[in-house]
Amino acid sequence: MLTMDWQPCRGDTLPLYRQIYLYIQNKIETGQWPPGTRLLPQRQLAGQLQINRSTLAIALDELAADGYIKSRRGSGMTVSSPAWAKLASAARSWNQRLTADAYLSNQPMIQQINTLEFAPDMIRLGTGEIAPELLPQAELQQLIAETAPKIHNFGYQEPQGLPALRQQISRHLKTRGIDAAPGSILIVSGALQALQLICFGLLAPKDAMFIERPSYLLSLQLFRSLQLRFSTLPMEADGLSLTSLAEQHKKHRHALLYTVPTFHNPTGALMPLNKRQALLHFCQKNQLPIVEDDVYRDLWLDQEPPSPLKAMDTNGLVLYVNSLSKTIGPGLRIGWVVGPEPIIQRLADLKMQHDYGSSILSQWVAAEWLRQGLEEAHLIRLRQELRQRRQLVGQCLENNFSQLADWRLPSGGFYIWLKLRTPVSLPQLFKAACQKHVLLNPGTIYDQQSSQYLRLSYAYAKPKELCRGLKILAGLLDRRP
Repeated sequence: MLTMDWQPCRGDTLPLYRQIYLYIQNKIETGQWPPGTRLLPQRQLAGQLQINRSTLAIALDELAADGYIKSRRGSGMTVSSPAWAKLASAARSWNQRLTADAYLSNQPMIQQINTLEFAPDMIRLGTGEIAPELLPQAELQQLIAETAPKIHNFGYQEPQGLPALRQQISRHLKTRGIDAAPGSILIVSGALQALQLICFGLLAPKDAMFIERPSYLLSLQLFRSLQLRFSTLPMEADGLSLTSLAEQHKKHRHALLYTVPTFHNPTGALMPLNKRQALLHFCQKNQLPIVEDDVYRDLWLDQEPPSPLKAMDTNGLVLYVNSLSKTIGPGLRIGWVVGPEPIIQRLADLKMQHDYGSSILSQWVAAEWLRQGLEEAHLIRLRQELRQRRQLVGQCLENNFSQLADWRLPSGGFYIWLKLRTPVSLPQLFKAACQKHVLLNPGTIYDQQSSQYLRLSYAYAKPKELCRGLKILAGLLDRRP
């Protein structure tokens, strides 16, 4: 079902209904809206166009008379372009192919969230990114201006990425306890691409992988499209259950373990050093490879977290994934994978087949960012702001949710895993909150069994919006039957 990204101009000499007619006609005749595509109901369509329904009706009636759209009882209005009529009867339409492709679509609720995040006046209580005002906008703009003249080649780069950036990341990793030469580093377009490449390049269909429950991966249909099988490990207050890992490993052979031991998404849990050592020992003993997602490491708020698993890895068992998305800007699309050189070369070859390398401009900016030592000064400011926001949200929760939910403030990252004390229909709560201009991330996105949870984030919405959104949410929960 289509939405409108345009509105008629009231100051134009062309009547409003005619502007609408021409806009929809163009969409259909250029193939952007293929046959069978459903339009929104008239009431919603008129609302998006900000016109009255009678004006819209005139335009739709003329489009129907000219054969561009048709209306059926119970089905609403759909596209029926004359230019496509013969082709549509002779071959499968694009709409049929939408349901026949190899990759599953996002969960409907996630599709809604992805759209509503850009709606005006929406308070985003669960968004997994840093607010624009907390990003180093001025520093990055200056860095781009200074860096651009130094880039003498905008052609494709080496398969593993810009050498200058890999050298800087190698130096950066040493401060985190990881000894990695540039040859063991692959530049990727964010941590998600790293996971995609690992699953495409190192796993076969029907392979099983251990993941935590709840997990960010469970919100992504892409990995199910690859026909991978997930074995879920319940989360404890200090990370995944080692007991469950040992029990499940006895029953089935698994390809690898994916884990977020530092400020887990969505629970915020932090795995202590002794448990990390025990996990690594178990995986080394049983030759179970690990993918360590460490994108939240630098967002510690109380004290530095324990060393990464990769820092303790002496056998090349751990593939380490990190990025700049959670600290300086997701729009840069710069991340990296660290691992044994043959594995990195395999992933680099696969990345070249996917996109021929990440943005050269972003790679140069990231290299200069790290070379000039801008990261640490920015992180000090960012942590201070996140501490204040965490404290504010904690107080708002105490004031509004003490009888409604349970929670634990994390020691880093920006997620609070809120457990509602009374069962509630999360789809209904999500819809009711959206009507009040509050956007939620229900727990069922990350685990179907987490039907009493919400993922809250204190990193995106402005402080006043956070408190207002939480008060609205508490009011909705208080009024539920």
